[in-house]
Amino acid sequence: MKPNKIHPELRDAVAKFPSLPLHNRAVLFLVKVVTSLSAKTLKVPGVSISTKRVNGVKIRIYSPTGKSSAVGLLWIHGGGLIIGSAKMNDRECSDYVNKFGMTVVSVDYRLAPRHRYPAAIDDCFTAWNWFQENAASLQVKKERIFIAGQSAGGGLAAALVHRVHDQGGTPALAQLLYYPMLDDRTATRRDLDAIKHPIWNNSLNLVGWSAYLGDAVGGPAVPDYAAPARRNNLSGLPPAWLGIGSIDLFHQEDIEYAERLSAAGVQCQLDVIDMAPHGFDSLFPNTDVSRDFIAKHDNFVAAILAKQV
Repeated sequence: MKPNKIHPELRDAVAKFPSLPLHNRAVLFLVKVVTSLSAKTLKVPGVSISTKRVNGVKIRIYSPTGKSSAVGLLWIHGGGLIIGSAKMNDRECSDYVNKFGMTVVSVDYRLAPRHRYPAAIDDCFTAWNWFQENAASLQVKKERIFIAGQSAGGGLAAALVHRVHDQGGTPALAQLLYYPMLDDRTATRRDLDAIKHPIWNNSLNLVGWSAYLGDAVGGPAVPDYAAPARRNNLSGLPPAWLGIGSIDLFHQEDIEYAERLSAAGVQCQLDVIDMAPHGFDSLFPNTDVSRDFIAKHDNFVAAILAKQV
């Protein structure tokens, strides 16, 4: 993609971002190891961070050291379903604690290709059920828990919202979808390869979806919980915020999903950031464009919470 297509504030940083051949199993393994070892626990004033295992699933808990608002949030990290860890979002999860008095539970779900579908969504569902069952001891009201995620985690968040809805019980208060990876069929579009989207391109997208779904990618047998854009009926779901950059690979599939949510009667706030690439707010948080993006998200969260008072 030509540099003049990228937001001026992000152009230089994006140009320096490394391109990794994650289709190479040795490189993928090395990236997983380096990511795990390099992610250091942040010490954030006002936030207590702890970890535990729930039925074999590792979770990371961010609690306010001061007064709790009795609000919770289940966070799901990104990484194309093949890399990443809960620890890498210490900053984002701590921000939720300090901004809203929330208790945040982040899921260290199993990664593909070693663990294919439904491992990741099963782990997220396990974490959700644990959060619901232990809400009172965490000083959270179980009916006031958001589900949120970035990129592949955004896709898992959307799928988890579907699964929670279908299972009955207490629904999520709202869903917060940061540039979610929703549709495996995008990965089968070879016309998108030539665009070379910054940060996450369609060649990498095919690597991620193939690792998760195997040869089923793009075919007729992919379950809704694997690729939430495939779900036909979106009615009855909790309110949604969806944020996406206009030059993000997922731009088209995310716009279509947001429009389908609205058409199904689901409250949905869609924020499209002009000339912004994938993951820009997380990778380059100290920019005005990233701060404006997060402000739009925060306003949505505050509006949802205001209705609960």
